[in-house]
Amino acid sequence: MIKKILIAVFFFLAASLSLAQVHDLPDFTELVEKQGPAVVNISTTQMIHAARATPQFPFDENDPMAEFFRHFGQRQSPGTPRDYESKSLGSGFIIGADGMILTNAHVVADADEVMVKLTDKREFKAKVLGADKRSDVALIKINATGLPVVKLGDVAKLRVGEWVVAIGAPFGFDNSVTAGIVSAKGRLLPQENYVPFIQTDVAINPGNSGGPLFNMKGEVVGINSQIFSRSGGYMGLSFAIPIDVAIDVKNQLQSGGHVSRGRIGVAIQEMTRDMAESFGLAKPEGALVAKVEKDSPADKGGLQEGDIILKFDSKSVAQSADLSRIVGGTKPGTMSMLEVWRHGKITPLKLTVGEMPDEENAKLLANRSKRRGKQAEAAPANRLGLVVSDLTAEQKRQVEVDNGVLVEDVRNGLRGDVQPGDIIIALNHKGVQSEVKSVDQFGDLLVKIDKNASLTLLIKRGDAQVFVTIKAPGGK
Repeated sequence: MIKKILIAVFFFLAASLSLAQVHDLPDFTELVEKQGPAVVNISTTQMIHAARATPQFPFDENDPMAEFFRHFGQRQSPGTPRDYESKSLGSGFIIGADGMILTNAHVVADADEVMVKLTDKREFKAKVLGADKRSDVALIKINATGLPVVKLGDVAKLRVGEWVVAIGAPFGFDNSVTAGIVSAKGRLLPQENYVPFIQTDVAINPGNSGGPLFNMKGEVVGINSQIFSRSGGYMGLSFAIPIDVAIDVKNQLQSGGHVSRGRIGVAIQEMTRDMAESFGLAKPEGALVAKVEKDSPADKGGLQEGDIILKFDSKSVAQSADLSRIVGGTKPGTMSMLEVWRHGKITPLKLTVGEMPDEENAKLLANRSKRRGKQAEAAPANRLGLVVSDLTAEQKRQVEVDNGVLVEDVRNGLRGDVQPGDIIIALNHKGVQSEVKSVDQFGDLLVKIDKNASLTLLIKRGDAQVFVTIKAPGGK
């Protein structure tokens, strides 16, 4: 009898615990009921002309997904190419009762017509007031009044691990709700240097783009922008544009039709631990200046190749992408103070920030060149395992350098990204940078390098200049 009572008590406690755990889970119903009406579906139409037509239907006729996706796009019929309409879907949210709506720039890019559908089934033709590709934010407007609007939140108070909710139209399914947590803040993505993304594990799929990310207070903290995926669908990594960044872009688009960003005219690199050791820094931080554009704000302010920017207007530069974001967010014409690491000590500088051209899209490490000839294969390698040759006057003129040596071959399992065709311009060791003028002089510099020490080479590669850190071998 006692055994039966104990078993009954056990199951009662287990059930009670399960109920308690269920009650501890977040309830999104009130949030969705209140904020859902301010979320809109956006559909766009673009006329594709035959001359530039490309296949728009990604599935084979027999693919089971073909029937599903046929409802959301059109494909060219076989035979003679002809003009056709390309349709796409996205989301957005109302920030003004007079019809102001925020969405992603890629949702409305190149669209000939933008249509907005509200939750009450009304549809409006929208006007694109402005779009900024760098931040992927667009401002559109519909001719309506008295619309429900979202509440905006404070991204600074958003904490990693807290619940967040997305509302949008994945694959065209209106007002779909998904939830998850904040995985990280300030996430910097490749080629996305101007947005410190909010990373979440909220399920985001095509059609969610441009929709709002809510905190548990029902406040918008971000705009769902992109996912990381190997399949094209959701894989657990979603990224949202912080709402403070989006509102700053929106204000500039609304007042001037474009977004003004600062620039100083440098090519920069990420610092590694080996680079930090080579430059005499205690830890890998800052943005390494690989190139300074002539007559740029950086040039006029005294920045030099090999400088490591540690602070910009009192804001710490922990990694190179921080500098792009900080400078980009600085108003052109601002006098800014910098702290740079130069020759083993901190040097203060000041410069006037310039304005970034709208079409600028610099790419570091482009046009890589590879050369290797019979003469190089037979030539001896130096202490680093590099076969180098002196540059002729014509070669210097062609590649626009005053001095340097050409890398003909790389041997002995060299640790570091040095390639045939690179031109070594300078060598940096313990914060001291020496110009490389000839093969013999380069060899003399290497003799002075300690065993197993880290050293950094300034290399001209194609149209770019880049620092490469390598380890000196154990013997001289």
